[in-house]
Amino acid sequence: MGNDKTNMIIAVALSLAVLLGWNYFVSAPQVERQRQEQLVKDQAARQAQAAKDGPAASPREGGPSAPVSGTLPGAPAGSPALAATREEALARSPRVRIDTPALAGSVALKGGRIDDVSLKNYHETVDNSSPRIVLLSPTGSANPYYAEFGWVGQGAAGQGASGQGAGALPTGDTLWTAEGDALTPQKPLVLTWDNGAGLTFRRTISVDDKFMFTVADAVENKGGNAVTLYPYGLVSRWGKPHTQGYYVLHEGMIGVLGDKGLQEVTYDKLAKDNPLGAPGTRGQSWPGVTGGFLGITDKYWAATAIPDQKTPYTGSFTERDEGATKVYQASSLGEAKQLAPGATVEAQQHLFAGAKEVGTIDGYEKSLGIKRFDLLIDWGWFYFITKPMFKALDFFYHLFGNFGVSILVVTFLLKLLFLPIANRSYVSMAKMKAVQPEMTAIRERYGDDKVKQQQAMMELYKKEKINPVAGCWPVLIQIPVFFSLYKVLFVTIEMRHAPFFGWIRDLAAPDPTSVFNLFGLLPYTPPDFLHLGIWPLIMGVTMFVQMKMNPAPPDPVQAQVFTFMPIIFTFMLGSFPAGLVIYWAWNNTLSVIQQYVIMRRNGVKVELWDNLRSTFSRPKTAKAKG
Repeated sequence: MGNDKTNMIIAVALSLAVLLGWNYFVSAPQVERQRQEQLVKDQAARQAQAAKDGPAASPREGGPSAPVSGTLPGAPAGSPALAATREEALARSPRVRIDTPALAGSVALKGGRIDDVSLKNYHETVDNSSPRIVLLSPTGSANPYYAEFGWVGQGAAGQGASGQGAGALPTGDTLWTAEGDALTPQKPLVLTWDNGAGLTFRRTISVDDKFMFTVADAVENKGGNAVTLYPYGLVSRWGKPHTQGYYVLHEGMIGVLGDKGLQEVTYDKLAKDNPLGAPGTRGQSWPGVTGGFLGITDKYWAATAIPDQKTPYTGSFTERDEGATKVYQASSLGEAKQLAPGATVEAQQHLFAGAKEVGTIDGYEKSLGIKRFDLLIDWGWFYFITKPMFKALDFFYHLFGNFGVSILVVTFLLKLLFLPIANRSYVSMAKMKAVQPEMTAIRERYGDDKVKQQQAMMELYKKEKINPVAGCWPVLIQIPVFFSLYKVLFVTIEMRHAPFFGWIRDLAAPDPTSVFNLFGLLPYTPPDFLHLGIWPLIMGVTMFVQMKMNPAPPDPVQAQVFTFMPIIFTFMLGSFPAGLVIYWAWNNTLSVIQQYVIMRRNGVKVELWDNLRSTFSRPKTAKAKG
């Protein structure tokens, strides 16, 4: 009875893992992806119609709204009509090129925006000749996405309006004058603009070797009136991007806002928020916070505005209607700065625009003092397991030069770490098998009297020092490790396009082979639900062998569950990242070896070979007597 209960508990745990895992990682994301694809099609249709209608139907170009009653800079009031190509959109403004070891692009002199950034070391596919990843794009392109920094004044509505004696303030239409022809790590870019009313604006943009921009704004008051100005920084994205739709992954607005901690708001959630600021704007705001960052994140890339870490600011996430387009914005609004005649005020902020490399992100958190900047990477609920696991994988990657080998080594070390628990579990299971004859005798002695049968079983366990549920521990321990490893493989860019050996060129993608087209020999592409590669098959075989290490349960229902479990897992993991399937197959192999050694040490017969023979042998048929 005890062994039956143990088997049933394990079966239930595995069944729940299958059902929840399939819904969590496969079924629900597929539904979400279909919904997202339809949204993208609808949005493209609306943009095409807006472009057809001409500039009058297009959103307006302008600057952020005034900071009245705690509101933040609103989405810039519009963009020109959609250009035919991204290159044409870039040509609408004079530009200064960006050239670093990691980034290529340009700064628009019209508006002083950082709106053209591509990543030199990242490509769309594993083929290095494929196009580079384009992160930021200007207004007028198909998917505008940019960063903007500047000043707003109380009551200022943009260029040509007064802000407590400020005169005109820079907006998205302001044409800045550049000192220099390039922005490189060795040569900052200086932009200047005089508003003709006594204020001279100076912006110095510098960039490092990776993905961090520093934007230092200064305003000199040569007029006769005092001026009140508020520094702001924002990241703006026009149109909802295509998201992968996985519940295990956050895509959308993200920030750490002082003591408010991590804030993650999806695009859909933002659309349901309360009105905020200007008409047609919805969102959330956090006034009076200090430290942190806020921006927009994708799976592997992000653009975040980073305010001064020692000065209070108001942070906000908003969605705004601009014609037929939704504008998503993360913005910070600093405290008022009083600018007396003859004085100068300054504000320094940062922009991260690039790949979410773990070492780079952690380095910025430490060197710039950015509060919890490491949370820009979606480590999930098991942060305390997930990040250390990545650190271990990364350590062995630098040792062996292959993340697949690193997974094998870390899995082996995890086995050693949990060896005492697993040993006690397997020893208890071995003892359980040794007393099988006595357990069978108890069942026969008490028949249908379940109460006395259970009491006798408990006395037997106590006498033999057996824990009837010890066999569950290896399964329960694997669950958080499994999810944490899945998270590492899924969200860390280091795993993207990381090869193993042979046909596995991307550990973060499913095994590209399929048994249903004879591993590429047939000119046929199976549907997703029939995607079954070589590594999932290997995993299924190892799981089948592991199941056969134990005697078949007497309950026919349990026997059926254990028979079909490897088959179900094989198909389910067919669409999982190859790195995760390799981990599972290797972990099963180590478990079989460990269990075999422990059973032999305890003098318990290993049921594997008998079970395999009984599974594949034909049942004997009685010969008719003649």
